[in-house]
Amino acid sequence: MCPARFTRTTSPRPPRAPHDPSAPGGLLRGCGGRCGGSRGRDGAMVRKGPGSAEGWVGAMPGGRALPGAVGALCRAMPPPARLVPETLRRAKLDRPQATLDFWRLLYALLKQIHGGKWSEADVLDTQIRFVKSALWYQGYGRPELHRLPSDGSAGSRELLLAFSWLLHRISLLEQLLARNRVRTGDETSVCMCEDDLSQSEQGTTEIAPEYGPEDRVDVRYLQWLNGRLRFQWRSLHAQHQEQCKLLHQIHLLTSGSHVDQILGHFSVTEMDLIRQPENYKQLVQLLELETMQLEAFLEWKQLEPVYWQWMETVLDNMAEEGNMCKPQDAHIEKSSLPKVTSCCPWADSLTGQINKLSRDLMALRDQLHELVTHRKSAWEEKVKARAEDLQREDFPATVRKIQEAVELKLLDLSNLCAPKQNKVHGLCRLVYRSKHSASKISFSRSVSKEPAPAVSATEVIRELQMREASLQRELKQLREECRQRLDEIAEGLDGVICISP
Repeated sequence: MCPARFTRTTSPRPPRAPHDPSAPGGLLRGCGGRCGGSRGRDGAMVRKGPGSAEGWVGAMPGGRALPGAVGALCRAMPPPARLVPETLRRAKLDRPQATLDFWRLLYALLKQIHGGKWSEADVLDTQIRFVKSALWYQGYGRPELHRLPSDGSAGSRELLLAFSWLLHRISLLEQLLARNRVRTGDETSVCMCEDDLSQSEQGTTEIAPEYGPEDRVDVRYLQWLNGRLRFQWRSLHAQHQEQCKLLHQIHLLTSGSHVDQILGHFSVTEMDLIRQPENYKQLVQLLELETMQLEAFLEWKQLEPVYWQWMETVLDNMAEEGNMCKPQDAHIEKSSLPKVTSCCPWADSLTGQINKLSRDLMALRDQLHELVTHRKSAWEEKVKARAEDLQREDFPATVRKIQEAVELKLLDLSNLCAPKQNKVHGLCRLVYRSKHSASKISFSRSVSKEPAPAVSATEVIRELQMREASLQRELKQLREECRQRLDEIAEGLDGVICISP
């Protein structure tokens, strides 16, 4: 499976231009011998004349060149993890000098994406292992990257390919800009999405794991951990309530003082600037830096097709070098698919990867079939045992419990199937409304002259209360099942009395 697949643009391919002879192989393909140059190591034309700048010159539509696209890409990244265009040029040529820079770049970017703290003083081996695991988690399974040495001595082209894959697959720049933006308003995290925990946990408690005597844990230790967790959770909740009270006081006292009539009140950052005006210089610097990144991002979006055309040449060079290094008398594995005759030099390799994927899917299908058969037999035995229990127990009481469980599930399903409106997820700005409004506090996505789509705090509270009631009903049902299970276990033990809490 080749993860590095990039979407071709519909715009016509710009003409190839020559470049600096000091960069063997170069970044752009030449003009096929029509400009009086000589060929480099990878067959690209090079011109021995002025007009080249570090191997980046290329005539693009509207006077735009590849250096402009690469430069905009580098400027749009956050400053701690910013590359120079020369590093990408060396990575295209698979130069080892660019390997360490790319490992550090990917480490810093992926740490920010996953919300972790990072430092340039981290050990290189730790950075490389984290980058490989994070790329695997994101879905990048190219084996050539995961076989790279842990000392960072080679593989700059593979790292360039992984970096470009992240740009295309997970919208890397957009996520980084959203995470690193300057927040001048009071924001809170709101999630009104449905996460069906009851269905996701089904089947996890049917078969209890077997533990040996050495694996058992004292119940008192688990109770202590549970109490400690509850105490920390209550402390965090109390701190959050205190923060909300202070925010409410600030919004209430500054109501009507803001120049933006939609907001109408100051935020904590704005109040801090009023109390300490000397801090505005740092805020202005951060805003200017963010503005420069946004301008570079807009320039990058305009020149992005140029970058992907250049990446196509990188893939072509990798395929050509792979065909040159492949021995002529290598044993070719028999393929279950018909032989593909294509102009793409990597077609044979792709066919082999498809065959391997097909074999893996067949093996997975057999495993799933065995698992379904085992679960089906276990379920039939469970149904038989339950039928015998029903014959011995009080039948009306059992039917009543079943009806209550069915009503609970139907209520949850009705809530899930209800039309979803104003489902907010993520960071939203707190906006205090006047008494004349329907709700005093709302969560606004954006701030502009036009009223932004918002959801009231009352609606969010109502939604959370409904989810809390549903979880409470399910918790009650689970407690009842556990109580019955403990009673059954206690009946089989002589001289043991089980007292419910």
